[in-house]
Amino acid sequence: MAPPVLDQRLRQVLLAVIAEYVETAQPVGSRSVSRRHVRGLSPATIRNAMADLEEQGFLTHPHTSAGRVPTDKAYRFYVTALGEVPWKAAPAGAKTTDTAAPPADAGERLMSETPTRLSDGTHMTGMLLAPPLRRTALDRIELVGLGEDRALAVVVTDTGWVTARALTPLPRPGVEELREIGRTLTRRYRGKTFQAILDDIERPADPLDPLWTRSRGVLDQIVGLLRDRNLYISGAINVLDHPDFSDVATMRGLLKAFEDKARLVDLLTRMAEERGVQVLIGGENPVEEMRECSLITSTYTYRGQVLGVLGVVGPRRMAYGDIITIVDKTARLVSDSLSRVQRELYLPS
Repeated sequence: MAPPVLDQRLRQVLLAVIAEYVETAQPVGSRSVSRRHVRGLSPATIRNAMADLEEQGFLTHPHTSAGRVPTDKAYRFYVTALGEVPWKAAPAGAKTTDTAAPPADAGERLMSETPTRLSDGTHMTGMLLAPPLRRTALDRIELVGLGEDRALAVVVTDTGWVTARALTPLPRPGVEELREIGRTLTRRYRGKTFQAILDDIERPADPLDPLWTRSRGVLDQIVGLLRDRNLYISGAINVLDHPDFSDVATMRGLLKAFEDKARLVDLLTRMAEERGVQVLIGGENPVEEMRECSLITSTYTYRGQVLGVLGVVGPRRMAYGDIITIVDKTARLVSDSLSRVQRELYLPS
């Protein structure tokens, strides 16, 4: 979307107000803009420009303060104008500067530690979502007996990503029956998305199909495995350090949104549908409790395909250029690291 057309003076004053407000968190007056940002324009000229910007919806007048603060429309103008878009997804084959190869079991640890790095680097709340269902397709399912009452389910996606989990099916099928269930599921669902598989398992076309009647205990646990989209969050407590969230009701609503992981998963899944960096500012967010925030995300990839999405939540008053750069660089580093993870299936010897 193209930014609104502003003449050079209005654009200059608007960007100065945003810069001042991001730094101070205080309503911005014409004198501070004149002294610190815009030389050659009198405070009166700047006041007139600020009044024009307020009339157009870029600035607002909080309470009885003489100063003004940027609106969501102003931040959107800034982000769009910043764009021209240096942080979009890297071309296929692009390399990052991080060349240290991770150990073989690094994939899960990388995903769990990345939000902490984002949080530490931005002093905001870091998030990472594992593969969204609608974009994840199956290559195969393998079921292996582990003893008297346990089995191992190994799910391999079409990108080669492996997830393994112990199951406790009751009644317990035999070793060969487990293998046959895995082969049957693979034949039936290879190439289909996890969401399509879940829809079919939960509402089978033929309820008397022997696969469902004999193997329900196994299938119910596989459904849980396919549905499990891990959401990692770090630094939620950082919201307490931003004056933008000093209002108790605003802070409580945001922390409640962090606890409601199902809604966050749905939101991040939608944001993963477009490759590269996405920015949701204030009222653009469909989650009501997060409309005093901005959410900046970027997709990360594995073998050239989108695997998931990561990003940060912070106040609308943020240094968007710096935060976008951090999120984008982190996504590229995660993609590069995942491409070099040596996969292990952890099958019993």
